[in-house]
Amino acid sequence: MRDSMLRKVGVEAHGVRMPVIRKGDNLVRMVAECLTDAAGSDYAPFTLRDRDVVGVTESLVARAQGNIVTQEEIAADVRDKVPEGDAAVAFPILSRNRFLSLFEGIVRGIRGHVHLFLSCPADEVGNHLIDPIEYLKRSPGMPECFDEAEYDARFGGYRHPFTGVDYVELYKSLDPQRITIHFTNNPLHILDFTPRIVMANIHHRHLYAQLLREKGASVVTLDQICTAPRSEGGGYNPEFGLLGSNYSRDGAVKLFPRDAALFARDLQQEILRLTGRKVETLVYGDGAFKDPVCGIWELADPVVSPGYTDGLKGTPSEVKFKMIADNAQGDAEEAVRSAIRSKPAANGKEAGLSEEKNALGTTPRRYTDLLGSLCDLVSGSGDRGTPVVHISGYFDSYIDG
Repeated sequence: MRDSMLRKVGVEAHGVRMPVIRKGDNLVRMVAECLTDAAGSDYAPFTLRDRDVVGVTESLVARAQGNIVTQEEIAADVRDKVPEGDAAVAFPILSRNRFLSLFEGIVRGIRGHVHLFLSCPADEVGNHLIDPIEYLKRSPGMPECFDEAEYDARFGGYRHPFTGVDYVELYKSLDPQRITIHFTNNPLHILDFTPRIVMANIHHRHLYAQLLREKGASVVTLDQICTAPRSEGGGYNPEFGLLGSNYSRDGAVKLFPRDAALFARDLQQEILRLTGRKVETLVYGDGAFKDPVCGIWELADPVVSPGYTDGLKGTPSEVKFKMIADNAQGDAEEAVRSAIRSKPAANGKEAGLSEEKNALGTTPRRYTDLLGSLCDLVSGSGDRGTPVVHISGYFDSYIDG
């Protein structure tokens, strides 16, 4: 019975190598051609099928667009959007690649003293600025918001175990006379120092901004900075602003790509033209997963996928294979197959937690978060040279031939 099953392989993912991409390259054409070349290559060939998925890393799209802004452009935009006077920069992540260049541009744009607020003992993605054991030992009796002197006395000199960087010292060094650092997890304490705030938090920015605006604060979030070009041909992102940006070169950052959904649709059509296959496509950034060793969340982008085709909307409709098999009375094979045949069809909507017993334990994650995370794991961020990922069999179930 088992040997009669037609398919022996389920989901497959292939990293596709690409040449170095430059500003102005026709990325849609290049990705489609490299994909078809890889499918037919002598080394590990694969078959393109309808409903396969093709992911392209956001960095590649942004580079082809030349979506880069300088620190001076950031500073100019901050001057336009943050009222004159002392201002706060609140709850950034601890990162040389992700935030240091942004912070330098923001500091240049603030016309007054800069109050930098850091969450503790770690930032929102898990980078510690205080040793977690020492924080538990020494935090009792500590005020909810404390200053640099209190930090130095209790925890000072902590270096990140992976980067070796003292981020308090690093951020302070950009302008020691103008930057004062505070430590708190309560955004309302910012108002004790200034009502003008640049909210640098990624995933809770709207919540914190709403809370502070209700108290009369003037709040600008990172996705509101550099939303339009400051110069001819300059970089910008109308949806995400500075969110999702990365260090590009000294004095400049590469933004999240613009028009990612349009790129995904164009790529889908080009692959259809070349191969006759209608695949689904997405642009992906950081995966939505947490490293179990260092405790850091990978997702420092505002979303996993900023653009994708319509077939990737919604969440999967699945049954819990192992639960059905564990509890089957009689023929477990038929019990599993019957449950899969009778499950509700995916409808392209974002579902809540299912009340169906057979779906218990199948967390309703979005297709784009699942597939984008898989793409990020396959491509990595090092020297593999595979910024395009082909996935087959993702939408198939156990009973599909």
